[in-house]
Amino acid sequence: MIRVALAAAVRDLPRAAGLAYEPKFDGHRLVVVRSAAEVTLQARSGRIVTSAFPDLAAAALQLPAGTVLDGEVVVWHAGRTDFALVQRRAAATAARAAVLAQSLPASYAAFDVLELAGLDVRARPYERRRTLLVDLLLPLGPPLQPVPMTTDPELAATWYETLPASGIEGLVVKRLDQAYPAGRRGWQKLRHTDVRDAAVVGYTGTPRRPLALVLVLPVGDQTPLVSSPLTAALRREVAEAAAARGAAGRAAEPRATEPRATVTAIGLGEVPYRTLDPPLTAEVRHTSARHPPPEVIRLRTDL
Repeated sequence: MIRVALAAAVRDLPRAAGLAYEPKFDGHRLVVVRSAAEVTLQARSGRIVTSAFPDLAAAALQLPAGTVLDGEVVVWHAGRTDFALVQRRAAATAARAAVLAQSLPASYAAFDVLELAGLDVRARPYERRRTLLVDLLLPLGPPLQPVPMTTDPELAATWYETLPASGIEGLVVKRLDQAYPAGRRGWQKLRHTDVRDAAVVGYTGTPRRPLALVLVLPVGDQTPLVSSPLTAALRREVAEAAAARGAAGRAAEPRATEPRATVTAIGLGEVPYRTLDPPLTAEVRHTSARHPPPEVIRLRTDL
Protein backbone atom coordinates (compact mmCIF):
# COMPACT_ATOMS: atom_id res chain seq x y z
CA MET A 1 0.00 0.00 0.00
CA ILE A 2 1.25 3.46 -0.92
CA ARG A 3 0.68 5.96 1.87
CA VAL A 4 -0.56 9.24 0.43
CA ALA A 5 0.15 12.76 1.64
CA LEU A 6 -2.60 14.47 3.60
CA ALA A 7 -3.60 18.09 4.18
CA ALA A 8 -4.51 20.03 7.33
CA ALA A 9 -7.46 22.41 7.11
CA VAL A 10 -6.85 26.15 7.41
CA ARG A 11 -9.36 29.00 7.60
CA ASP A 12 -7.45 31.64 5.64
CA LEU A 13 -5.32 31.60 2.52
CA PRO A 14 -1.64 31.23 3.51
CA ARG A 15 0.50 33.94 1.96
CA ALA A 16 4.25 33.59 2.07
CA ALA A 17 7.22 33.24 -0.21
CA GLY A 18 7.92 29.74 -1.44
CA LEU A 19 4.32 28.48 -1.57
CA ALA A 20 2.49 26.78 -4.40
CA TYR A 21 -1.30 26.76 -4.81
CA GLU A 22 -3.42 24.13 -6.55
CA PRO A 23 -7.20 23.88 -6.98
CA LYS A 24 -8.74 21.11 -4.87
CA PHE A 25 -10.84 18.94 -7.16
CA ASP A 26 -14.03 17.30 -5.91
CA GLY A 27 -13.38 13.66 -6.69
CA HIS A 28 -11.81 10.46 -5.37
CA ARG A 29 -8.16 10.28 -4.33
CA LEU A 30 -6.37 7.85 -6.63
CA VAL A 31 -2.81 6.56 -6.90
CA VAL A 32 -1.81 5.30 -10.36
CA VAL A 33 0.89 2.62 -10.38
CA ARG A 34 2.33 1.70 -13.78
CA SER A 35 4.46 -1.41 -13.49
CA ALA A 36 6.26 -3.16 -16.31
CA ALA A 37 3.28 -5.43 -16.89
CA GLU A 38 0.13 -3.54 -15.90
CA VAL A 39 -1.60 -0.56 -14.30
CA THR A 40 -2.96 -0.66 -10.76
CA LEU A 41 -5.28 2.01 -9.34
CA GLN A 42 -5.27 2.43 -5.55
CA ALA A 43 -7.75 4.41 -3.46
CA ARG A 44 -6.63 6.47 -0.47
CA SER A 45 -7.61 3.59 1.83
CA GLY A 46 -5.29 1.22 -0.02
CA ARG A 47 -8.15 -0.58 -1.74
CA ILE A 48 -7.47 -1.56 -5.36
CA VAL A 49 -10.10 -0.02 -7.65
CA THR A 50 -8.63 -0.75 -11.08
CA SER A 51 -11.75 -2.55 -12.27
CA ALA A 52 -13.95 0.47 -11.52
CA PHE A 53 -11.99 2.77 -13.86
CA PRO A 54 -10.96 0.74 -16.92
CA ASP A 55 -10.72 3.90 -19.03
CA LEU A 56 -8.09 5.42 -16.74
CA ALA A 57 -6.22 2.13 -16.46
CA ALA A 58 -6.05 1.93 -20.25
CA ALA A 59 -4.86 5.54 -20.56
CA ALA A 60 -2.19 4.99 -17.92
CA LEU A 61 -0.61 2.27 -20.05
CA GLN A 62 0.97 5.19 -21.94
CA LEU A 63 3.07 5.99 -18.86
CA PRO A 64 6.60 4.63 -18.66
CA ALA A 65 7.04 1.53 -16.51
CA GLY A 66 7.95 2.35 -12.94
CA THR A 67 5.71 5.42 -12.69
CA VAL A 68 3.57 6.24 -9.64
CA LEU A 69 1.23 9.25 -9.64
CA ASP A 70 -0.94 10.81 -6.94
CA GLY A 71 -4.08 12.68 -7.88
CA GLU A 72 -7.86 12.82 -8.04
CA VAL A 73 -10.27 11.04 -10.35
CA VAL A 74 -13.18 13.24 -11.41
CA VAL A 75 -16.14 13.04 -13.76
CA TRP A 76 -17.14 16.18 -15.64
CA HIS A 77 -20.81 16.89 -16.32
CA ALA A 78 -22.40 20.10 -17.60
CA GLY A 79 -19.17 22.04 -17.25
CA ARG A 80 -18.34 21.03 -13.68
CA THR A 81 -17.05 18.07 -11.72
CA ASP A 82 -19.81 15.91 -10.28
CA PHE A 83 -18.95 13.97 -7.12
CA ALA A 84 -22.11 11.86 -7.29
CA LEU A 85 -21.04 10.56 -10.70
CA VAL A 86 -17.59 9.69 -9.37
CA GLN A 87 -19.29 7.77 -6.55
CA ARG A 88 -21.35 5.95 -9.15
CA ARG A 89 -18.22 5.00 -11.08
CA ALA A 90 -16.37 3.89 -7.95
CA ALA A 91 -19.21 1.62 -6.79
CA ALA A 92 -19.72 -0.11 -10.15
CA THR A 93 -19.09 -3.79 -10.73
CA ALA A 94 -16.47 -4.67 -13.33
CA ALA A 95 -19.13 -5.39 -15.95
CA ARG A 96 -21.03 -2.18 -15.23
CA ALA A 97 -17.80 -0.14 -15.10
CA ALA A 98 -17.10 -0.86 -18.76
CA VAL A 99 -20.48 0.61 -19.72
CA LEU A 100 -20.09 3.65 -17.46
CA ALA A 101 -16.64 4.33 -18.87
CA GLN A 102 -18.37 5.10 -22.17
CA SER A 103 -21.22 7.24 -20.81
CA LEU A 104 -19.41 8.84 -17.85
CA PRO A 105 -15.71 8.98 -18.81
CA ALA A 106 -13.33 9.72 -15.96
CA SER A 107 -10.50 12.25 -15.91
CA TYR A 108 -7.40 12.12 -13.75
CA ALA A 109 -6.15 15.35 -12.18
CA ALA A 110 -2.60 14.46 -11.17
CA PHE A 111 -0.91 16.62 -8.55
CA ASP A 112 2.26 14.72 -7.75
CA VAL A 113 4.68 12.12 -9.06
CA LEU A 114 6.13 9.68 -6.53
CA GLU A 115 8.13 7.43 -8.81
CA LEU A 116 9.37 7.92 -12.35
CA ALA A 117 11.02 5.25 -14.49
CA GLY A 118 11.57 3.20 -11.36
CA LEU A 119 13.22 6.04 -9.42
CA ASP A 120 11.62 7.12 -6.14
CA VAL A 121 11.39 10.94 -6.29
CA ARG A 122 9.38 11.57 -3.12
CA ALA A 123 12.39 13.05 -1.34
CA ARG A 124 12.89 15.68 -4.04
CA PRO A 125 11.40 19.17 -3.55
CA TYR A 126 7.85 19.70 -4.73
CA GLU A 127 9.07 22.26 -7.26
CA ARG A 128 11.20 19.61 -8.95
CA ARG A 129 8.50 16.95 -8.78
CA ARG A 130 6.06 19.40 -10.34
CA THR A 131 8.38 19.91 -13.32
CA LEU A 132 8.73 16.15 -13.74
CA LEU A 133 4.94 15.75 -13.58
CA VAL A 134 4.22 18.39 -16.20
CA ASP A 135 6.93 17.11 -18.54
CA LEU A 136 5.50 13.61 -18.20
CA LEU A 137 1.80 14.33 -18.73
CA LEU A 138 1.53 17.29 -21.08
CA PRO A 139 2.59 15.27 -24.15
CA LEU A 140 -0.05 12.64 -23.32
CA GLY A 141 -3.06 14.90 -22.83
CA PRO A 142 -6.48 13.94 -21.44
CA PRO A 143 -7.65 12.02 -19.54
CA LEU A 144 -4.33 12.22 -17.65
CA GLN A 145 -3.59 15.86 -16.82
CA PRO A 146 -1.58 17.80 -14.25
CA VAL A 147 -3.64 20.07 -12.01
CA PRO A 148 -3.11 23.81 -12.50
CA MET A 149 -0.58 25.40 -10.15
CA THR A 150 0.47 28.95 -9.34
CA THR A 151 2.92 30.59 -6.95
CA ASP A 152 0.97 33.88 -7.13
CA PRO A 153 -1.26 34.25 -4.05
CA GLU A 154 -3.45 36.82 -5.82
CA LEU A 155 -4.20 34.42 -8.65
CA ALA A 156 -4.81 31.69 -6.06
CA ALA A 157 -7.29 33.97 -4.31
CA THR A 158 -9.07 34.52 -7.64
CA TRP A 159 -9.23 30.77 -8.18
CA TYR A 160 -10.68 30.36 -4.70
CA GLU A 161 -13.46 32.84 -5.43
CA THR A 162 -14.32 31.84 -9.00
CA LEU A 163 -13.67 28.13 -9.48
CA PRO A 164 -16.44 26.71 -7.23
CA ALA A 165 -18.78 27.07 -10.21
CA SER A 166 -16.67 24.38 -11.86
CA GLY A 167 -16.92 22.03 -8.90
CA ILE A 168 -13.62 23.02 -7.26
CA GLU A 169 -13.92 22.80 -3.46
CA GLY A 170 -11.00 25.02 -2.52
CA LEU A 171 -7.21 25.13 -2.65
CA VAL A 172 -4.31 22.94 -1.59
CA VAL A 173 -1.16 24.77 -0.52
CA LYS A 174 2.33 23.22 -0.62
CA ARG A 175 5.86 24.43 0.01
CA LEU A 176 8.05 24.51 -3.06
CA ASP A 177 10.97 23.03 -1.12
CA GLN A 178 8.92 20.26 0.49
CA ALA A 179 9.44 16.52 0.07
CA TYR A 180 6.34 14.40 -0.42
CA PRO A 181 4.82 14.04 3.10
CA ALA A 182 3.62 10.44 2.86
CA GLY A 183 1.07 9.60 5.54
CA ARG A 184 1.32 13.04 7.16
CA ARG A 185 -0.74 16.23 7.01
CA GLY A 186 2.12 18.15 5.50
CA TRP A 187 0.01 20.15 3.06
CA GLN A 188 -2.70 22.71 3.79
CA LYS A 189 -6.23 22.87 2.39
CA LEU A 190 -8.62 25.79 2.31
CA ARG A 191 -12.24 24.81 1.75
CA HIS A 192 -15.14 27.12 1.00
CA THR A 193 -17.27 26.02 3.91
CA ASP A 194 -16.85 24.55 7.36
CA VAL A 195 -16.90 20.99 6.04
CA ARG A 196 -15.56 18.02 7.98
CA ASP A 197 -15.56 14.25 7.78
CA ALA A 198 -17.68 12.67 10.51
CA ALA A 199 -18.14 9.07 11.62
CA VAL A 200 -21.59 7.68 10.83
CA VAL A 201 -22.32 5.42 13.80
CA GLY A 202 -25.97 4.81 12.95
CA TYR A 203 -29.18 6.11 11.44
CA THR A 204 -32.77 6.76 12.39
CA GLY A 205 -35.68 5.31 10.46
CA THR A 206 -35.70 1.91 8.78
CA PRO A 207 -33.10 0.10 6.65
CA ARG A 208 -35.20 0.79 3.55
CA ARG A 209 -35.88 4.40 4.48
CA PRO A 210 -33.23 5.97 6.72
CA LEU A 211 -34.29 9.42 7.83
CA ALA A 212 -31.19 10.97 9.41
CA LEU A 213 -27.66 9.95 10.34
CA VAL A 214 -26.21 9.66 13.81
CA LEU A 215 -22.79 11.29 13.66
CA VAL A 216 -19.69 11.70 15.76
CA LEU A 217 -17.93 14.90 14.75
CA PRO A 218 -14.14 15.27 14.92
CA VAL A 219 -14.56 18.30 17.22
CA GLY A 220 -16.22 18.93 20.57
CA ASP A 221 -16.97 16.30 23.19
CA GLN A 222 -17.57 13.45 20.68
CA THR A 223 -21.23 13.15 21.73
CA PRO A 224 -23.29 11.55 18.92
CA LEU A 225 -25.52 14.01 17.07
CA VAL A 226 -28.48 13.57 14.76
CA SER A 227 -28.08 15.18 11.36
CA SER A 228 -30.66 17.26 9.56
CA PRO A 229 -33.13 15.15 7.50
CA LEU A 230 -31.58 13.34 4.57
CA THR A 231 -32.44 14.14 0.99
CA ALA A 232 -33.99 11.40 -1.12
CA ALA A 233 -30.66 10.83 -2.86
CA LEU A 234 -28.82 10.48 0.44
CA ARG A 235 -31.46 8.10 1.77
CA ARG A 236 -30.78 5.85 -1.20
CA GLU A 237 -27.01 6.14 -0.67
CA VAL A 238 -27.26 5.16 2.97
CA ALA A 239 -29.54 2.24 2.19
CA GLU A 240 -27.18 1.03 -0.55
CA ALA A 241 -23.86 1.80 1.15
CA ALA A 242 -23.23 -1.70 2.46
CA ALA A 243 -24.02 -3.32 -0.91
CA ALA A 244 -21.92 -0.72 -2.76
CA ARG A 245 -18.92 -1.41 -0.55
CA GLY A 246 -19.23 -5.12 -1.11
CA ALA A 247 -19.62 -4.71 -4.88
CA ALA A 248 -16.49 -2.58 -5.04
CA GLY A 249 -14.42 -5.18 -3.21
CA ARG A 250 -14.06 -3.33 0.04
CA ALA A 251 -13.71 -4.79 3.50
CA ALA A 252 -16.67 -6.31 5.31
CA GLU A 253 -19.74 -4.17 4.85
CA PRO A 254 -21.23 -2.24 7.76
CA ARG A 255 -23.85 -4.19 9.68
CA ALA A 256 -27.08 -2.51 10.70
CA THR A 257 -28.65 -3.71 13.95
CA GLU A 258 -32.13 -3.38 15.33
CA PRO A 259 -32.61 -0.18 17.36
CA ARG A 260 -30.58 -0.61 20.50
CA ALA A 261 -29.35 2.88 21.23
CA THR A 262 -30.82 6.33 21.68
CA VAL A 263 -29.52 9.78 20.95
CA THR A 264 -30.80 13.24 21.81
CA ALA A 265 -32.15 15.03 18.74
CA ILE A 266 -32.88 18.74 18.67
CA GLY A 267 -36.60 19.27 19.25
CA LEU A 268 -37.32 15.53 19.43
CA GLY A 269 -35.74 14.41 22.68
CA GLU A 270 -34.42 10.85 22.91
CA VAL A 271 -34.59 9.10 19.53
CA PRO A 272 -33.85 5.39 18.92
CA TYR A 273 -31.47 4.52 16.12
CA ARG A 274 -29.86 1.56 14.42
CA THR A 275 -26.11 1.33 14.82
CA LEU A 276 -23.57 0.66 12.06
CA ASP A 277 -20.58 -1.56 12.73
CA PRO A 278 -18.09 -0.54 11.47
CA PRO A 279 -19.09 3.11 10.97
CA LEU A 280 -19.34 4.79 7.60
CA THR A 281 -17.90 8.24 6.93
CA ALA A 282 -19.86 11.29 5.81
CA GLU A 283 -18.86 14.78 4.81
CA VAL A 284 -20.89 17.23 6.88
CA ARG A 285 -21.32 20.98 7.18
CA HIS A 286 -22.01 22.51 10.57
CA THR A 287 -21.70 25.88 12.27
CA SER A 288 -21.69 24.71 15.90
CA ALA A 289 -21.81 21.52 17.89
CA ARG A 290 -25.60 21.46 18.18
CA HIS A 291 -27.35 24.41 16.49
CA PRO A 292 -28.32 23.84 13.75
CA PRO A 293 -27.99 20.05 13.24
CA PRO A 294 -25.10 19.01 10.99
CA GLU A 295 -26.02 18.91 7.32
CA VAL A 296 -24.89 15.78 5.49
CA ILE A 297 -23.38 16.66 2.15
CA ARG A 298 -22.50 13.14 1.04
CA LEU A 299 -21.17 9.80 2.12
CA ARG A 300 -17.43 9.36 1.76
CA THR A 301 -16.97 5.94 0.17
CA ASP A 302 -13.55 6.96 -1.24
CA LEU A 303 -11.67 6.69 2.07
